[in-house]
Amino acid sequence: MKRALIALVAAVIGAGGALAAFVVYRERQSRNVRGSSTVEFVATEPTAPVVREEGVLWPMFGYTEQRDRSAPGLDVKPPFRAIWRYRAQSLLEFPPAIAYGRLYIVSNAGVAIAVNTRTGKKAWKKRVGRCSAASPAVHEHVVYAAFLNRPPCNATKVSDGEVIAFAAGFGKIRWRTRIGPTESSPLVANGRVYVGDWLGRVYALDEATGKIDWTFQTGNRVKGAAALAGDRLFVGSYDHHVYALGARTGKLIWTAVAQQRFGHRGQFYATPAIAYGRVYVGATDGKVYSFGAASGKLRWSHGTGGYVYGSAAVWRKRVYVGSYSKTFFCFDAATGDVVWKFKANGPISGSATIVDGVVYFATLKRRTYGLDARTGKQLWIFPDGKYSPVVADQKRLYVVGYARMYGMVPR
Repeated sequence: MKRALIALVAAVIGAGGALAAFVVYRERQSRNVRGSSTVEFVATEPTAPVVREEGVLWPMFGYTEQRDRSAPGLDVKPPFRAIWRYRAQSLLEFPPAIAYGRLYIVSNAGVAIAVNTRTGKKAWKKRVGRCSAASPAVHEHVVYAAFLNRPPCNATKVSDGEVIAFAAGFGKIRWRTRIGPTESSPLVANGRVYVGDWLGRVYALDEATGKIDWTFQTGNRVKGAAALAGDRLFVGSYDHHVYALGARTGKLIWTAVAQQRFGHRGQFYATPAIAYGRVYVGATDGKVYSFGAASGKLRWSHGTGGYVYGSAAVWRKRVYVGSYSKTFFCFDAATGDVVWKFKANGPISGSATIVDGVVYFATLKRRTYGLDARTGKQLWIFPDGKYSPVVADQKRLYVVGYARMYGMVPR
């Protein structure tokens, strides 16, 4: 009996030791990884052209096809004063596109809206009857928007979604394509409209007709948008992976995976940003990742202390992103070292945007901040905004509040 008890105690101790060793092993696997400025980092990478046609000033979510969320050449700095307000009567989770003197936005209740940039007056409005959580894209006088299920928007069982093409002038529907529920902000390039959906698929739709050109299947929901650099399309999935696909064929080029950890791996909700030969993307494990755009290899990772749902902004070899830890971070784009950080008044879920050297973001406590992108010094705050709060043109800053849009000019 005594021997059996001793054996049992030894087994328990051994199991405890094995578990402790496993925990330590997992912790080591999930450690921060410091990057290098000499490995798969192109510091002089040129910026691709942004405006492809006259009158299109902010064509899509993230501003460019690379989704770098940085708008050069605009001279609009805080402090600001509001010259108009538009009441959307529903949550505005994602910011508008700017084209032809209008802001194009879709509310969470599935209402597509065109608003005059100068006056804030409604130009047209179309009720789709589906929920929405994405920014539209504008190209050649057509507005492309992604939609989720029909109301209620918090339904647990959803069946399908749509991508709809509206005429920019009066909102007439040009085409609509049924896919899975989608909150993936469309990207228009190469004569195609790229989106993902909750079925885990990435789609390339014909820009003119909406016909499905190709699809690629991931292992779980694709919630964020795709980014494009050269002939490669980059997208994250809830299956813990980031994918690089051939933009014209949909063929897999490489996959990258979130770091192993004690518990579940991180899932990728955020839209990737592509710059300097790298892919920058946050995950639900609280980390920001940098993968090589050519190889898919992990180049650096850094924890933030909370979920990272927002998409990163990239500017002057720095990466800007907020966290549910209420902290906004500025990272060195090559190494992942923290350059500065800022403590906000609440969790940060939406994406950052940089305009004229100022980085803007909002918190779930409905406050929008404007910080000096070089130093992190607070320059401006505004008592509205919740997710991705800012787009701009040469004359105005447009702030997206919880259910309102504001047209603002420098004081």
